Amino acid sequence: SIMKFRVEGIYDAKKLGIPQMLILGLQHMFAMFGATILVPILVNNYFHGEGLSIQVTLFCAGFGTLLFHVLTKLKVPAFLGSSFAFLGGFATVAELDTGIFANMSYGEKLPYACGGVFVAGLLYLVLAMIVKVIGVKRVMRYLPPVVTGPIIICIGLSLAPSAISNASQNWILALIALGTVIFFNIWGVGMFRIIPILMGIVVSYVVALIMNALGMTNADGSAILSFAGVASAPIVGVPKFFLCKFNITAILAMAPIAIASMMEHIGDISAISATVDRNFIEDPGLHRTLLGDGLASLSALIGGPANTTYGENTSVLALSRVYDPKVIRLAAIYAVILSFIPKMAEVISSLPSAIIGGISFILYGMISAVGVRNVVENKVDLTRSRNLVITAVILVCGLGISDGLTFTIAGAHITLTGLALAAIVGILLNAVLPGNDYVFETAKKKEEMEDD
Repeated sequence: SIMKFRVEGIYDAKKLGIPQMLILGLQHMFAMFGATILVPILVNNYFHGEGLSIQVTLFCAGFGTLLFHVLTKLKVPAFLGSSFAFLGGFATVAELDTGIFANMSYGEKLPYACGGVFVAGLLYLVLAMIVKVIGVKRVMRYLPPVVTGPIIICIGLSLAPSAISNASQNWILALIALGTVIFFNIWGVGMFRIIPILMGIVVSYVVALIMNALGMTNADGSAILSFAGVASAPIVGVPKFFLCKFNITAILAMAPIAIASMMEHIGDISAISATVDRNFIEDPGLHRTLLGDGLASLSALIGGPANTTYGENTSVLALSRVYDPKVIRLAAIYAVILSFIPKMAEVISSLPSAIIGGISFILYGMISAVGVRNVVENKVDLTRSRNLVITAVILVCGLGISDGLTFTIAGAHITLTGLALAAIVGILLNAVLPGNDYVFETAKKKEEMEDD
C-alpha cells in the first residue's frame, strides 16, 4: 500500500543516540537564530542604539521555551523566539513625546515598552483561563480547519517577501543553500536526511568563505562575510538585564497586540499539531499552550522582547520528521548558553543573510504547505460557498493588508496586523455564515472512526 512509503516520523529521538540528538538541537537553534536576534536588532534601530540586547533576547528565548515545555507537560515540540508582532508597538513607544515621555532619552522609554509587553503576556493568561473554563471544544467550534488552514497558509506566505529580500543579497549563495537543503532532504542517507537545514548552512557557508577569499561581493557591493562584530565581542559576558516599568500610554500601545499574537498562537499550535499528527489543542490543551506562551512573554520583566511559537522550527519538524520535543529543548539550552558567550553569538550572526534567505525559501513555503495539508486532511469542502468565501477573505486580508490597519482608541494607536485581521474576519464569517457543520473531534473519537 501507499502507506508503506510514507516515512514514519520519529517521536522518540533517544533511539537516534545522543550525538545525533545534539546535532538536531543545533539545527533547530540555527532555524530560530536569525529571526530571534533580528527583533532586538530592529528595536535597537527604533531606539537609536538604546534598544533591546541580543544577549538578553537569546536568554529569554531559551528560558521561555523551557518554561513553555514544562507548562505543556513536555509534549509540544515548539520553540519560542522573539515575536515580530510587537515591533510596531516598540516603534510607537520609541516616538512617544507627551506626558512623562516628553524629555526622556530612548533608553529611558525602553522599560515602558517592555512593561507593555508584560501586560500583553498577562492577557494570554486571561484567555487561557477562559478556554479552561468554557472548554476547548466550544472554543474550537469557532476555529474549524476552514479558518485555521488558510491562516497557516498566510503565516507562511506573508513571510515570503523577507525570504526573497534576503536571498537577493546574493542569489548564488541563496540558491546553493536552497539546493543543498533540497538535496539532503530527498537524497540524503541516514543522519544527513534529518539535518538538511544544517547541511544547507554548512555547505553554503564554505562557499561563502571561498567567494569572499576570491574577492567577490554581494549584489549591493558589500562584503559577503564581515567579522568586525566577532573581533570586538567579548568571549564571556553576562546579559544586561533590566526591570520593566509601567505606563498606561505605553501599555495601550503594546497590550492590544496580544489579540493578534494570540490568534497567531492558535494558528501555530494548529500547524504544529498538523505537522506532527498529534492534537496538541486537546492534549495538553490550548489553555496550557496559551499559558506557556503568555508566561514566556513575561520575560519582558527582565528586558526581553515578547516570545512566540516559531514557524521556522515547525518547518524543521516537517523536514526532518523528528518530532521529539527533547530536540527543541536542546536548542533552548544552546540559546541560554550562547547568551553568555557574545563572541559565539556574533560568529553565528555573521552568517550572510543570503544564506538565511535561501533556507527561508523552503522553510516559509513549508509552513504554507502545512496549511494546505490542514485543509486537505480535514476534507474541507471548497465547493460549498461559505467555505470558499471564508478562505478567500482570509487569504486576501492576510496577504493584502501588509501594513495592518491602524486606528486610535483613547489616544493610543492600535495596529492590527494583516494576519490578526485575517483571523478575526475568518472567525466572524465562520460564526455568522449558515451551514457550519464542523465538529471538533477528540482524538479518541477519531481512532474509533478509523477502526470501524
